[in-house]
Amino acid sequence: MELPFAEAWKIKMVEPIRKSTRAEREKWLLEAKNNVFMLKSEQVYIDLLTDSGTGSMSDRQWSAMMLGDESYSGARSFFELKDTITRLTGFRYVIPTHQGRAAENVLFSYLVKEGNIVPGNAHFDTTKGHIESRHAFAIDVTIPEAHDTQHELPFKGNVSLEMTEKILKENPGKVPFFVLTVTNNTVGGQPVSMQNIRETCALCHKYGVPVVMDSARFAENAYFIKTREAGYQDKTIKEIAKEMFSYADCMTMSAKKDGLVNMGGFIATNREEWYEGCKLFCIPFEGFITYGGMNGRDMAALAVGLEENTEFDMLDTRIRQVHYLAQKLDEYGIPYQRPAGGHAIFVDADKVLDRIPKEEFPAQTLTCELYLEAGIRACEIGYILADRDPVTRENRFGGLDFVRLCIPRRVYTNNHMDVIAAALKNVYDRREQITHGVRITKEAPLMRHFTVELERI
Repeated sequence: MELPFAEAWKIKMVEPIRKSTRAEREKWLLEAKNNVFMLKSEQVYIDLLTDSGTGSMSDRQWSAMMLGDESYSGARSFFELKDTITRLTGFRYVIPTHQGRAAENVLFSYLVKEGNIVPGNAHFDTTKGHIESRHAFAIDVTIPEAHDTQHELPFKGNVSLEMTEKILKENPGKVPFFVLTVTNNTVGGQPVSMQNIRETCALCHKYGVPVVMDSARFAENAYFIKTREAGYQDKTIKEIAKEMFSYADCMTMSAKKDGLVNMGGFIATNREEWYEGCKLFCIPFEGFITYGGMNGRDMAALAVGLEENTEFDMLDTRIRQVHYLAQKLDEYGIPYQRPAGGHAIFVDADKVLDRIPKEEFPAQTLTCELYLEAGIRACEIGYILADRDPVTRENRFGGLDFVRLCIPRRVYTNNHMDVIAAALKNVYDRREQITHGVRITKEAPLMRHFTVELERI
């Protein structure tokens, strides 16, 4: 008899969570102006807002923290982290930052100029925000098939080479770099194949355009290459990751995801001139170049986390849990971006709440309904997150409207997945009664979804 699957870790510490009443949740959501970012953590039963910095660290990571070197300059913890990053990625120059958006801020401050065009496979919110705040333009060149949520493709996060070449041909001298996001979060945590990475980088280099890899979930992308792409089944995650990075010129990293830490990030490159340019912005924005916004203990924990999360068993446990939730949603007929990604399930809100017009933000409405149903906090990855067009100031309704059920690493059990699926089924079963959405009453001009205020219609 074949043994059933079991997690690659055992639980050593627990944190109590509390169920709330429907009346309490209605009051709290109203006080939060229908924005779940504004809820207090104790008002949430199961928190699927993000996997960024919300995972559980291992015993080895906690042990490493006790050995962290807090020297302002030249800390041992920095060199341990740098050596780990260079071994895993092949990049020699490393600048730590306090998180991924800080890495983007430092790098883009050096590279992005007004009027530039930065193509990429569906830039995520902070990436696009850092580009557009500099009066440049972020252009999505993800393959068109990614927008059909029910179409099954193994590498739905791939770059369209045709769209990319058109942009590169038409904008000589205006493209400072290409952003290659692995995995592609905005279209549902979908992976990019090694072949597409190789061909995208070769195409960009043909036109003299360097490639920056947004690497928050690079290990999960390597897992999908190993399990889905011919020729990689016998390679280790570390071997696959190193090949991925070998085609790119630079990487930015939110270490709060695949680095398994609560705070941290970095830039890594082999371009000495970029390293020297970024140093000029790291020091005033983040701190000295050997800590860059990170404590020594956090750098020590990150070095261990990168080693742990580039092992197959750790990734296999994490991604199997995401797919377990997907199987439950399949049983209930709930539509989501298929196939299931590596860090989250992206529920297709346009298909669930098909009576609500896009102007009333179906995904945000569904996010609120799920919270009211069971105290589960998800995240809208859709029309509100897309922000307004920087030129016309019109809402951007051309993309996908998702509710992201984002699973923190090593935090919840499959029993929690069962609760999530059942709560979503309850909302799905009464979807025809949900005929009105939400309207914006207050919003920031950039990255509005974090602080937006809404009212029910």
